[in-house]
Amino acid sequence: MLRFSHRSALGLLAIRRVWSMTRSAHTASQTLEYKPIKKVMVANRGEIAIRVFRACTELGIRTVAVYSEQDTGQMHRQKADEAYLIGKGLLPVAAYLHIPDIIKVAKENDVDAIHPGYGFLSERADFAQACVDAGVRFIGPTPDVVRKMGDKVEARSIAISAGVPVVPGTDAPISSLQEAQEFSNSYGFPIIFKAAYGGGGRGMRVVREYEELEENYQRAYSEALAAFGNGALFVEKFIEKPRHIEVQILGDKYGNVIHLYERDCSIQRRHQKVVEIAPAAQLDPHLRDRLTADSVNLARQVGYENAGTVEFLVDKHGKHYFIEVNSRLQVEHTVTEEITDVDLVHAQLRVCEGRSLPELGLKQDKIRINGYAIQCRVTTEDPARGFQPDTGRLEVFRSGEGMGIRLDSASAFQGAVISPHYDSLLVKVIASGKDLPAASAKMSRALAEFRVRGVKTNIPFLQNVLSNNQFLNGTVDTQFIDENPDLFNLKPVQNRAQKLLHYLGHVMVNGPTTPIPVKAKPSPIDPVIPPVPLGEPPVGFRDVLLREGPDGFAKAVRAHQGLLLMDTTFRDAHQSLLATRVRTHDLKRIAPFVAHSFNNLFSVENWGGATFDVAMRFLCECPWKRLQELRALMPNVPFQMLLRGANAVGYTNYPDNAVFKFCEVAKENGMDIFRVFDSLNYLPNMLLGMEAAGAAGGVVEAAISYTGDVSDPTRQKYSLDYYLKLADELVKAGTHILCIKDMAGLLKPDSGRLLVGALRDRFPNVPIHVHTHDTAGAGVAAMLACAEAGADIVDVAVDSMAGMTSQPSMGAIVRSMPGLTDKVFDYSEYWEVTRGLYAPFDCTATMKSGNADVYENEIPGGQYTNLHFQAHSMGLGNKFKEVKKAYAEANKLLGDLIKVTPSSKIVGDLAQFMVQNSLTRAEVEERADELSFPLSVVEFLQGHIGIPHGGFPEPFRSKVLKSLPRVEGRPGASLPPMDFQVLEKQLRDAHGDEITPEDVMSAAMYPKVFQEFKEFTRTFGPVDCLDTRLFLDGPKIAEEFEVELERGKTLHIKALALGDLNKAGQREVFFELNGQLRSVLVKDTVAMKEMHFHPKALKDVRGQIGAPMPGKVVEVKVKQGQQVEKGQPLCVLSAMKMETVVNSPLSGTVAKIYVTADSTLEGDDLILEITE
Repeated sequence: MLRFSHRSALGLLAIRRVWSMTRSAHTASQTLEYKPIKKVMVANRGEIAIRVFRACTELGIRTVAVYSEQDTGQMHRQKADEAYLIGKGLLPVAAYLHIPDIIKVAKENDVDAIHPGYGFLSERADFAQACVDAGVRFIGPTPDVVRKMGDKVEARSIAISAGVPVVPGTDAPISSLQEAQEFSNSYGFPIIFKAAYGGGGRGMRVVREYEELEENYQRAYSEALAAFGNGALFVEKFIEKPRHIEVQILGDKYGNVIHLYERDCSIQRRHQKVVEIAPAAQLDPHLRDRLTADSVNLARQVGYENAGTVEFLVDKHGKHYFIEVNSRLQVEHTVTEEITDVDLVHAQLRVCEGRSLPELGLKQDKIRINGYAIQCRVTTEDPARGFQPDTGRLEVFRSGEGMGIRLDSASAFQGAVISPHYDSLLVKVIASGKDLPAASAKMSRALAEFRVRGVKTNIPFLQNVLSNNQFLNGTVDTQFIDENPDLFNLKPVQNRAQKLLHYLGHVMVNGPTTPIPVKAKPSPIDPVIPPVPLGEPPVGFRDVLLREGPDGFAKAVRAHQGLLLMDTTFRDAHQSLLATRVRTHDLKRIAPFVAHSFNNLFSVENWGGATFDVAMRFLCECPWKRLQELRALMPNVPFQMLLRGANAVGYTNYPDNAVFKFCEVAKENGMDIFRVFDSLNYLPNMLLGMEAAGAAGGVVEAAISYTGDVSDPTRQKYSLDYYLKLADELVKAGTHILCIKDMAGLLKPDSGRLLVGALRDRFPNVPIHVHTHDTAGAGVAAMLACAEAGADIVDVAVDSMAGMTSQPSMGAIVRSMPGLTDKVFDYSEYWEVTRGLYAPFDCTATMKSGNADVYENEIPGGQYTNLHFQAHSMGLGNKFKEVKKAYAEANKLLGDLIKVTPSSKIVGDLAQFMVQNSLTRAEVEERADELSFPLSVVEFLQGHIGIPHGGFPEPFRSKVLKSLPRVEGRPGASLPPMDFQVLEKQLRDAHGDEITPEDVMSAAMYPKVFQEFKEFTRTFGPVDCLDTRLFLDGPKIAEEFEVELERGKTLHIKALALGDLNKAGQREVFFELNGQLRSVLVKDTVAMKEMHFHPKALKDVRGQIGAPMPGKVVEVKVKQGQQVEKGQPLCVLSAMKMETVVNSPLSGTVAKIYVTADSTLEGDDLILEITE
């Protein structure tokens, strides 16, 4: 029959107190022998073992450590005078629970006293008895008292006998689920399970509903069994929102018992204490008196000796309820020591030797509270992931110190390995001050000084607790964490230095992270920045734009006497020559010189087009940050970007509101002029881009993409009349500037005079801007001819970045036209050396000159370079002539297109398809209904990028598409608006709250590329601050260098050594960082292909379920082929003595299971796959 108890009657209380006093007087009159302790063993590990060793050393006592096989590298065994292995062949926790081994080591090594620490065997009466039976003193209460107090049911009974209020609960440990059900039927929910033979939150589970009862009973039983060797539980009514107050007691062998006041342990997670305070703030003095008196009476009731803690719950009405006695030293004993100046471990040792409390100067009237103390348990747990334990190697450990700070730690040092086998406690930080705010301020400062790298910690969470007003006012209860979700608004740890070391190590081991087209090394020569005058740069055309707006700016450009230049060095030049790989780092270095020396430029083209995605994809930097930083360095020169009409900066169609929003954000970040074009000159797409740029407040420069030859009367598809009619529409739509965009460099001098002259005659008040490429070598002549015909602006690149597939030479144009700047050659010298840093991407590695055959094949400049690279990388370098010929044939197959990204890519894809399959134009036309064409070709013919001038080629289109759907009209017109709020929420959920409006736009344009970029920066940090040689090739051994993280923060780094391959497929790379040794473990990707590793769950695959934390599989709860519902338990993991149920995030069928019971997993290891 299950029996439950309330608070018993108090009628015999007076008699018991008389008996207790009589017993005390009797024992005090006895003469007990004082036996000094010579050697102490600590039957524990970690920081508590070290704490006891230190106290022993201070008292002249020799120390002995024991350790498991998994703890051979732990500090506690090194801090002792002697250390011995126990539990050989046993599981990690079982080793410290193996009483025979512990007693054997004690006997063999003349140990005369054993301190149990906390946890493990500290509250096991059989262990205390084994010590006594072996003739070894147990530093703690007698075995009988340990048994009574350790059995929480019997402790309740004793508390009732002593007249101490208790919470309704079972009289004895329950042995079945049925008994738990009976209790809940009698008292209702909520109830709580507690381990009968241990504490620390292990085996403790709150149940609020009947449906949760069975699962929580099983988990509580399993945890208690694993932690304490006994799964017995008792159950009691759960008190809502109480304060958890505990009283420190100390007794001796003579019946003397004192208290050392209370601690507030209300800040808990999963019933484990996180922050402890002494004394309890805002505690009624009368309640304090009742708590301490009840604690002392209860201790006297059982003849308690040594240190212990009496724990209470205090409800919102100020009523207190006894919950348990911990017959051992508590983790949080430190705060009591700080406010009472009593060394509890010293006292434990002296009491065990036979000293009385009065002899030790410990009398109740002498114990005083002095100030406040706070203890924070710094653990290797990740608050952002539900406090999941983290494991790994401490790559960096630097602690907070200073006045009022005490640190109790164990293996908290650089290089220490945090295993999943034991508690996640890293270090206890104790702060003392005259009051709670003062102690909190010291603690906050100390935590801010910590630097822990390699594993996640709860420090950001603790910092939020310490800044919380409810905490500072001392009014917290056990629901504090649950009711303050803002505690989880965690400030990300930057960890920039260590992440950069990881990146450098990765490059040293595995080579560059960005694909390298040719085997060439960056030049060892660093570029020299030309002298830059002090002060602000001189006034430029941007000042006109800011003062007079886009319309006034356009008028000023048209009214300007002489030719204006746009510098493409910052974008199109390196896109054409260096595969768009020039980094912000090198652009920023020369930017101030450009601002001071080229203030009269019409603009600098530095953004948009391919630079946007390449920045994230290959350079691992944010394109928006590039724009922001260059804007700050060049405030006086207008910036121009390339906008692909309705495609913005992407290669696909976007909803209209996405294009508008992109332009708006670009303008806010410093963009001035939007060159709007469409790869087919498809007017509806262009008009959308123009409208978006204009609505953002930018200067609209509508660009007519040029192809063909207006001076050739035999080529009339793209005639002069075609271009004039298109220009009419663009001017009518309100463009501020009219641009001719000659992507392939087809505009010959005569053609330029004819086209520009006709446009100037028709639009005398509209500025005309001409862009070309110098592939054929006639670019300078063509631009001078355009200028003579009335062009206001032409595009140039600085000499060392000009020519071939880039733009015409700035120096040549400057020397040919009066009144232009003469600082070109200093500018060119910088870029000549800088270009050497990008030798692995330089087109001159495979292409030694331009070629006038571009007039035949019409390949755009940037694409010409890329095709040349591709042909050589595929071993087709000698067939590049065939590729160019196939390009011309592919263009004709598709109806003679305007060839600009993305239409140029479509032609190029078809050309390579023809070369690879040895197909002629005639064969492609004939077999069009049976060939498997590249997707880009099929989508073009469907109408995905718009309608080409003259329509689609027939019957080729119909034969390719057959029954495939066709897009009618503007492709993006039918797309639903993009919900930016939803997208931002998704990004915040995935990447944290540091998401910016710019990040949202990056994700809108390139979702997958942005995701990969964020994952890269999360791993490797801000690599954009590395110089280019280090970014591409990594440092050489013994090389010393500096990295400026931000103004005033510079890292001094030296690469020291590269280690051998370990069993995990890693190499240890050693550095010196700011004079301190650092090392990182880097996976050798080549070696790992030959080694077997457990697969990882892919985060972007919904059905792949990964381990939320490192640990061991306790139970697999499903089978392959089984149907599961969302939220259904899949398996149970155990780590650091805590069990976690992994639930299904979706409904579906279990396709494959990758683990079994007892499998050991790392974080994100694949557990199983579910198909929906």
